[in-house]
Amino acid sequence: MSTTRRRRWLPLLLFVAFVVVPLVEIYLVIQVGQTIGPWWTIGLLILDSLVGAWLVKREGRRAWTALRTALASYRPPARELADGALILIGGTLLLTPGFATDVVGFLLILPFTRPIFRRALSAYVGSRMTVVAAGQARPAGPRPTRQSPGPTAGDAVVRGEVVED
Repeated sequence: MSTTRRRRWLPLLLFVAFVVVPLVEIYLVIQVGQTIGPWWTIGLLILDSLVGAWLVKREGRRAWTALRTALASYRPPARELADGALILIGGTLLLTPGFATDVVGFLLILPFTRPIFRRALSAYVGSRMTVVAAGQARPAGPRPTRQSPGPTAGDAVVRGEVVED
């Protein structure tokens, strides 16, 4: 996606995040409050916050252990980093008061629903990644119309020595 296309979507994304989501949350809290009563609604919001905090702590600890294991075994930690990012985003959504954001937050954190979002995140990140090969960088996907020049045969080589402190 080009920079101009991203900039076109930014106002819509901000409108949804700061206007639509809070209105949906207020509507849902009012509806739940009218159905089960205000005190039960407040109790339910507190309960899902406590359960969410416990779940974030547990899954965050698991993700951290998996990351350390991957790094110790010299394995690329792509899955572990994606899990950590999803747990962080899910935990942030659980901090936001309301039922809709809590549902999305729980879906991002639960170990049996997280792989769905991990695949989506990997596809998104993979589409935005830059592939570097033979000294020439280009975005993954369709070839750009104008390429940046890479090293040529006439480039000077500077000899040096690496000194570690």
